[in-house]
Amino acid sequence: MSQFTFKMPDLGEGTVDAEIVAWHAKPGDLVNEDQLIVEVMTDKAAVEVPAPVSGRVISVSGAPGDKIAVGSPLIVFELNEGAKATAPAVQNAPAAGPAESRAEAKPAAAETKPAAAETKPAAAETKPAAAAKVVALASAPAARHGRVMTSPANRRRASEAGIDLNTVAGSGPGGRIVRADLQTVAPGTSAADAADITEIKVIGLRRLIAERMSEAKRNIPHFAYVEEVDVTELESLRTHLNHSRPEDAGSLSYLPLVVMALTRVLESFPQCNVLYDSERGVLVRHRAVHVGIATQTPDGLKVPVVRNAQSLGLWQVAAEIRRLAERARSNKATRDELAGSTITVTSLGKLGGIASTPIINAPEVAIIGLNKAVERPVVHQGSIAVRRIMNLSSSFDHRFVDGYDAAAMIQALKERLEHPATIFIPTVKSS
Repeated sequence: MSQFTFKMPDLGEGTVDAEIVAWHAKPGDLVNEDQLIVEVMTDKAAVEVPAPVSGRVISVSGAPGDKIAVGSPLIVFELNEGAKATAPAVQNAPAAGPAESRAEAKPAAAETKPAAAETKPAAAETKPAAAAKVVALASAPAARHGRVMTSPANRRRASEAGIDLNTVAGSGPGGRIVRADLQTVAPGTSAADAADITEIKVIGLRRLIAERMSEAKRNIPHFAYVEEVDVTELESLRTHLNHSRPEDAGSLSYLPLVVMALTRVLESFPQCNVLYDSERGVLVRHRAVHVGIATQTPDGLKVPVVRNAQSLGLWQVAAEIRRLAERARSNKATRDELAGSTITVTSLGKLGGIASTPIINAPEVAIIGLNKAVERPVVHQGSIAVRRIMNLSSSFDHRFVDGYDAAAMIQALKERLEHPATIFIPTVKSS
């Protein structure tokens, strides 16, 4: 028997580490070559990593949420005599988070000399005790003697409370003692109190969303603009179209109508259909309109992209929004379907509220938010009338979109929505 150490592969240009999202193999498991062993996430993509060999798993490095450097040991296999290790074909899972330019993942061979691993098992792992330690960290319960697994802060809390960590059962990954475990045995704290506390590690897509939202809010000077829109006529058109829709078409919402109107408006405001390349200091203006549709999924916020929306008809836009949303929610959307948007539209539907301040989907420079449409009394043509009103909440990157242009764009969108026939008429450009 010989051992083979599989190291974290290079998953793309500029990638220095990857976060463990979920293990699909544990010490003691027999796995076959190309069998999925672990899901990891870089700053660019979620990736499924298959086994490079067939054999028994001896140890794994890291728990979900841990980051492993490229080239560091990831998993150790025990090989059968004559088995050969080959470089795995890393599978790119659906990309996560808000759409933006992503580098193609370039899986590299993590171990290209299996013969060396077979003839010199010591090169793969020269310290059996170290391998045993990795197993303990990744999969075994915390030892009840010696140094137990917990954070320095928890060691301090335990010391201050007079708690012997060897007597505490760890509920964290690999038996690690977390703060809630200390609270179950801390003086004056009942188990019932501790049961009300849950610690949720921020990993995977949720971590990526948090990082990107923080970066966008920190680096982009947001300019917010909210405009009230009378969508009474738009609602009348929507209702009429739903009654006469094609048999294979779903119910029409405001979203495809807004997308259609937006493509017309951007003909006059191309400075809002732009991506900012911060590394080169260049604004990349697009003629085509690739609309990102912010979509809530069980895994978090994703932004599938309706490509070339300016060339699609209403029912085509509606069908594409519906198709992409379903694929995003079922985790089947591809990287291409989740990347490349030039402007984003977000809607909270019935939960839309009065107004919102959406965060720009970098590297874009504008985002349009739809709020809840409600009927209320307003002054209409000199009289009090009940009209259907909806607010548009927008945010712009004030570095590149002036306040006047932002307001003018939303006013133009308002005009199209209040006179819905104009949605289907291209902008007439003066000579």
